[in-house]
Amino acid sequence: MDAASRVNLWKESRRISKRRPLFCISLKPGYVPPRVVLKKEPTHAADKEALSRILSVKPSWAAMQSAGDAVNLPENTLLHAGPAFQDPSEVVQPILNSARVALVFNGNASDFDQAEDLIFSGKVSLEPAQDYDVVTPLAAVVSSKMLLHRVQDESDTSIKAFSPINGGNGPAPRLGICSPDALSHLTWLHGSLGPVLAEVCVDGISLLDIAAQSVREGDDCHGRTPVGTRLLLEKIEPRLRTHGRGKESVSFIEDGPSFFLNLWMAASKAILLGAKGTPESSLIITAAANGRETGIQVAGLPGKWFTAPASPPNGDFDVDLPRSRALGAIGDSAIVDALGFGAMAMSFSPIQQQNLGHLLPSDGLTVGAMLTSSLHPDFTDLGLSIGITARACVDANRAPLVSLGILDKQGETGRLGGGIFEQPMSLFTDSTNALTAPS
Repeated sequence: MDAASRVNLWKESRRISKRRPLFCISLKPGYVPPRVVLKKEPTHAADKEALSRILSVKPSWAAMQSAGDAVNLPENTLLHAGPAFQDPSEVVQPILNSARVALVFNGNASDFDQAEDLIFSGKVSLEPAQDYDVVTPLAAVVSSKMLLHRVQDESDTSIKAFSPINGGNGPAPRLGICSPDALSHLTWLHGSLGPVLAEVCVDGISLLDIAAQSVREGDDCHGRTPVGTRLLLEKIEPRLRTHGRGKESVSFIEDGPSFFLNLWMAASKAILLGAKGTPESSLIITAAANGRETGIQVAGLPGKWFTAPASPPNGDFDVDLPRSRALGAIGDSAIVDALGFGAMAMSFSPIQQQNLGHLLPSDGLTVGAMLTSSLHPDFTDLGLSIGITARACVDANRAPLVSLGILDKQGETGRLGGGIFEQPMSLFTDSTNALTAPS
């Protein structure tokens, strides 16, 4: 496909989606949006197989379940984003704060001080959420009594992943603040909103079509999800309106433009889990950070973390605090970018370009096209492709980008701003080398 054809394809996709493209950059003559390209399929047979598996997964929001029931989570275990902490003393303050709130909510502790004692005594353990096929945003912590979205493949229901309810605005769990207000909000999410959500998803709600249309309208499905949230609400609102608490639930979702994000995090994880266990495959199926370390897992070595120190994202602050207050990269939401959305799809999101474009490296709008592997049939009109292999990163000598919120490392202010995190190249060289190492 020559340049003129690609331009025509892009123009036609914009016409179909009935949206007027807006760009924060000056377009030079002959400009071609970076993701409208012919994809080069991976050459390694194992990676080809892994990609074919994930392309067949059709994620659907199927149910709400407590974490205890969904993943057999014990009452004395909490789940956090990113790779494991080696010792309770390593737990970053925002995760510790969320853990304290979670333990009081769960009934394990009567107050926040007792909750902290339980953690440091070793009576309560913290473990990586993705080791349980759960994805949790930023500093949010999952306990056994918390409700999770269950997202599963429409055909093979053994392929499934889970995520907590998006906390919306205010003292949300993901912000890592320990306070009575945070506890009250968590209680409301599970006592009022959660049961309503459980009723509206009983017949299953397909998520691919929502994600596809949201990208056509300018979402990146990570840093920006208001279109996805609106489209989801359109599907569930008729049922919500008939519920006694429906009006309250509708209002909450309308006021929280990131509500769709948690569902799409679980969908992204479920899609990638379709490739789990593909022998010798370097397809990235896990990506996350815990504020101290960032890490990935690949399909051919499931359960094995490859980690590196997590620096703070390169970003802008919304508050008047020194840069030294920024926590290192944190959150399981990196799984969205590992699939090919978020910062890897910023070329589709003019508003994200306006907000974060100045933070991107010089090749920031082309990294997605460079590293993703295979066109997705639901996004063919856009040319969006998915799937990142560690081999592709090593071959290109280029690490993926992740759009992330920035938290206060002291756990006092919550969200400081947002930015771009570039994953360390060692994650991809180490995992690729491990695949070829003698057993």
